[in-house]
Amino acid sequence: MDTPSTRSTPPRQDRPGALDAVILAGGGGRRMGGVDKPGLAVAGRTLLERVADAVRSHGAAAAGTGADTRLVVVGPRRESPRALYVREDPPGSGPVPALRAGIAHVRSGWFALLAADLPHLAPEHLDALAGAVVRGGAGAVFVDPAGREQWLTGVWRTDAVRDALAGYTGRSLYGLLGPLEPRPVPADDLAAADCDTPEDLARARRLLEPPAP
Repeated sequence: MDTPSTRSTPPRQDRPGALDAVILAGGGGRRMGGVDKPGLAVAGRTLLERVADAVRSHGAAAAGTGADTRLVVVGPRRESPRALYVREDPPGSGPVPALRAGIAHVRSGWFALLAADLPHLAPEHLDALAGAVVRGGAGAVFVDPAGREQWLTGVWRTDAVRDALAGYTGRSLYGLLGPLEPRPVPADDLAAADCDTPEDLARARRLLEPPAP
């Protein structure tokens, strides 16, 4: 298992498919009744494992191996998935501090910023986001059918987000990432669907688990 380094490592040179990932997994799950939301199982894997598997599969397909893909999970340490686990200070203080803690350990020139509760996330979704980034652009994010940016389903240039964080004192991801003008990528209802409520979880299980005999 990876362990946090005492200092951040400079990003590797850009190359197609070189994506690390920062996965935010430290929320309280209040709308889910306070349970450990990333640890809830759907079709035999936890929500966090499903997101991690999508990132690693994307890395294996894009770069020929998943070895270069670093997963940084901001949240409590778990036995699975294998990842570098870090915590924001203080724990539970919100997505911006969590991103700040996670990006310190990103090594690649590009990284995916993801929620830990995306049951339908697939390698092709990450491929679509990475492929949508324009030359010189800061990143790309999914936009749901209602036109809302999904700030926790995106691909970003690492140095652009680090620069934005350096001068940012706000608390919202919109305030941090919106001014970077990421390219919007239309997503269907499932691609950006998270599991905030018991109803969301039941829907994911209904769609992804085989029917009982």
